[in-house]
Amino acid sequence: MSRSTKKGPYIDKKLMEKVLAQKAGGAKTSIKTWARKSQIPPEFVGLTFLVHQGKNFVTVFVSESMVGHRLGEFAPTRIFRSHGKVTEKSTSKT
Repeated sequence: MSRSTKKGPYIDKKLMEKVLAQKAGGAKTSIKTWARKSQIPPEFVGLTFLVHQGKNFVTVFVSESMVGHRLGEFAPTRIFRSHGKVTEKSTSKT
């Protein structure tokens, strides 16, 4: 279910404070965050975030097309390796 439009988008308070402090200071360092559920407002455009992936952090550079999405969408938690491989051993059984 989506969030109520009356409430507005969910943006983590601490993360927003870090973004505003960085914009005021003019620094271009990455912002480390665990707030995967936070939506991306227009103020985040042009900044780099280190989004927690469960084990490590993934670098996410925010562009205009990402506004309205969540930070966690750009840091996948599962890595697809491959489907089961057909080997000579398994094909000789039949």
